[in-house]
Amino acid sequence: QVQLVESGGGLVQAGGSLRLSCAASGRTFSRYTMAWFRQAPGKEREFVTAINWSGVSTWYAASVKGRITVSRDNAKNTVYLQMDSLKLEDTAVYYCAADSQSTLIRSRSEGGYDYWGQGTQVTVSS
Repeated sequence: QVQLVESGGGLVQAGGSLRLSCAASGRTFSRYTMAWFRQAPGKEREFVTAINWSGVSTWYAASVKGRITVSRDNAKNTVYLQMDSLKLEDTAVYYCAADSQSTLIRSRSEGGYDYWGQGTQVTVSS
C-alpha cells in the first residue's frame, strides 16, 4: 500500500512561482514512476508531468513545458513540482500519482497510475 500526501499549494499571483511536494510512504518509492495531474473547475483531470524512478527521464504536457519542472529525492521519498511563470489557467487541484508497477514512464493517462494523493489546490490570481 502506498500513501501519497501533497503539500505546498496556495494562492499566488500570475507570473509567480510555487513548489509542490508529494511525500510517499513505503520502502519501494524509488522503484515507482511518479506523475502529477491537475483538474481545473469544470474540466477533466489532465496530465502535467511524469518522472521515472531515477529522475533521468521526464515527460511534460505541452501546456506546461518550460515553466514547470518535476524532480524527486528518493532518499526522502518525495517528488516535487516547481512551477514558475504561473498563469491563470494553471489554477487547479494538483494530484500526485504513482505507478507502482513500473520504473519507466508508461502513460499520460490516469489509468496508468494506481495510487493517488488527495490533491492540493493551486490558485493563480491576476
